[in-house]
Amino acid sequence: MTAAAPIWPVAEVVIFDCDSTLSAVEGIDELARLTGKEAHVAALTKRAMDGEIALERVYDHRLDSSNPTRAQVNFICDFYRENVIADAPDVIAALRELGVAVFIVSGGLIEPVRDFGVWLHVPREHIFAVDMQYDQLSGEWWRYWEQPGGKNPHANYLAVDSNPLTGTGGKNMLIDRIRARHPGRALLVGDGLSDLEASGHVDLFVGFGGAVYRERVAAESPVYINAPHLAPVLPLALGKLADVTPWRRLFSSGVHMVEHGEVVFQEREVKERLLQAVERKSG
Repeated sequence: MTAAAPIWPVAEVVIFDCDSTLSAVEGIDELARLTGKEAHVAALTKRAMDGEIALERVYDHRLDSSNPTRAQVNFICDFYRENVIADAPDVIAALRELGVAVFIVSGGLIEPVRDFGVWLHVPREHIFAVDMQYDQLSGEWWRYWEQPGGKNPHANYLAVDSNPLTGTGGKNMLIDRIRARHPGRALLVGDGLSDLEASGHVDLFVGFGGAVYRERVAAESPVYINAPHLAPVLPLALGKLADVTPWRRLFSSGVHMVEHGEVVFQEREVKERLLQAVERKSG
């Protein structure tokens, strides 16, 4: 009699970072490129994401350096879409169709992150990022005063609203709030140190190096995707339950990446258990 395959624990909640995870770009760095401050801001972003400097020390400074307008901030959504991780839309669609609550928790700016998330069909109320204040009296502000919404596209950045996501440990707080409302097993996918630091607040953290490789995240993540694809999230979140039409090809692609070393596990037995659960031989 053949032994039954082990049951892989099923996630009820999957939380994604946005920048360098669902999209290959860093939104605030793209703002800096639009305003001619790319090198300076990108260097600060890298140091913060690599854990060399506290995020709260550089968050405001990166935006102060760029001093973007509202129109430039909203333009970042186009960059997100143009540089979306290729299988991200399908992975999110599959997770949602299979009953998983999908969230985005990002230290990026709310307007482009929310627009991008809605484009990916993540519920608007499941998207968390950082809001901004603008100088509504910038430029010819009176031209927009009586227009619908009254938003001046030329309004310059003033400050970010108080938000835990601009500082160390902020992502932990948001994830705790999500889990209080959505109990059950939770999986987090992200590329940066703030994501890694939140690993203790979820059941499984999956580091993502498909857009940017961060040495510490790669070294300390229980599971690390070292390829520009999110397909492995399906078997990691749902095990064999994700092996269904119409998502079988995407599921099989994710399992193939696990089998061929594009997904790195700190503990070999975890990889073996996953492959056994999806009825593949471990290698």
